[in-house]
Amino acid sequence: MTDPLAPLLAAPRDHALFLDIDGCLIDLADTPEGITLPPGLPAMLARLSDRMGGALALVTGRKLDWVDATFAPYRFPVAGLHGFQRRTSDGQAVEVAVPPGIDIARAHLTPFAAIPGMVLEDKGIALGLHYRQAPEREAEARAAMAEVAAAVGPAWELQFGKKVIELRPAGATKGGAVTAFLTETPFAGRIPVTIGDDVTDETMFPIANERGGLSVRIADPTEPTAARAHLSSPTALRASLERISRWDA
Repeated sequence: MTDPLAPLLAAPRDHALFLDIDGCLIDLADTPEGITLPPGLPAMLARLSDRMGGALALVTGRKLDWVDATFAPYRFPVAGLHGFQRRTSDGQAVEVAVPPGIDIARAHLTPFAAIPGMVLEDKGIALGLHYRQAPEREAEARAAMAEVAAAVGPAWELQFGKKVIELRPAGATKGGAVTAFLTETPFAGRIPVTIGDDVTDETMFPIANERGGLSVRIADPTEPTAARAHLSSPTALRASLERISRWDA
């Protein structure tokens, strides 16, 4: 099967690469803390970034400090918390102001952390209720998050992912973060490549499509998506990126 990232292999410095982390670069786990970082992944991404002249950014629902700790000693341009945090290639950090209501939401949702199989992930400016280990509680999780969203008001919104529902400030998206990066050095003027695995990544794909780039989803190809290509797994993606990182012009 043809590698959808073949154009990136052929001309890495013509492209700008935007990568999701969980379920994309890294295999999903039962809990947010349970992920396993594949050996050599940070160093491989650093090599790849070097091949691309620095035009590689991580675009994730994780917090920026988690990304830095996980991928240390390397520091990449990052959009964290689905675009509410962003660090540019020159190290400048931008963070969206948090509207009031997070304390109300936290107090309401904390009891769910005691329910077997449920995990409450507190990101400081967002709260995620995971039910991967208790899929039978999906309706209960949805009802609880809907109640919280109604209580804190329209400055907040719900984001639905793979066995997780997140309450976050309204407005920012991964697609918005990609658009902002594309106005900045070294991303400006390049062909965008956006890769993700979940509904939270769908806002990135039209950005690449509209600019003649590559949009790739790590998923079953029968799933609805704006992405124009698929890879079967994080393992397949890592193998492709490894080949590109070692390409020598």
